[in-house]
Amino acid sequence: MNKSFITNFLALIAIVFGYIFANNIIFTIGLFALSGAITNWLAIHMLFERVPFLYGSGVIPARFEDFKIAIRSLMMEQFFTEENIDRFLAGSDNPASSIDLAPVINKVDLSPAFDNLVSVVEQSSFGGMLAMVGGTEALQPMREPFIEKMRASVIEISQSEEFNNILRTELEQPNIMAGMREKVSDIIEKRLNELTPQLVKEIVQKMIHEHLGWLVVWGGVFGGIIGFIAAISKTF
Repeated sequence: MNKSFITNFLALIAIVFGYIFANNIIFTIGLFALSGAITNWLAIHMLFERVPFLYGSGVIPARFEDFKIAIRSLMMEQFFTEENIDRFLAGSDNPASSIDLAPVINKVDLSPAFDNLVSVVEQSSFGGMLAMVGGTEALQPMREPFIEKMRASVIEISQSEEFNNILRTELEQPNIMAGMREKVSDIIEKRLNELTPQLVKEIVQKMIHEHLGWLVVWGGVFGGIIGFIAAISKTF
């Protein structure tokens, strides 16, 4: 069951019990516990919902745009700074040396490379000789073997130390760094633009609901303690 409901229910039982049996201590403990729990519950509720006549309620939906700006500033000024990107690229686990381009190369259509090769041969001094043996159609059986050999060669080149050094050098260029930050900024901006006040409210509620529930519990506990002290002090 909900922690807030249990706390309020127990405090209400104490009030009813104390009132029926004329027990001032139990009644006061229940009254203070209920007031503490309800006050904290209302404070939590006011974070997400507007309450009529209560200034400052619904602060999360009301400050939605500020919330988005704060997230963007945090991401760009704390995580994706040029210094952090440069430190990441220059680290021992350098991404340039660990990027596996094979999956990408395997998806690339290398047929245009073969077509260009055929075109070059056709337009060269070997064009006449090629025409005598059937023209460009005679080279078509070589298409798949050529593509496989080309793909294997490109993968081998991409895994060489020289290629990785060149890639690392290029990634560390200032204009590349600025371009990376711009792309990251655009991605963050687009994602934040997809957010709505309702979605943000649901995300935050889900994230902190369990922890904020304890505020109600402790509000009831400390309210009950204060009520006990207040009731005891009246007997002296």
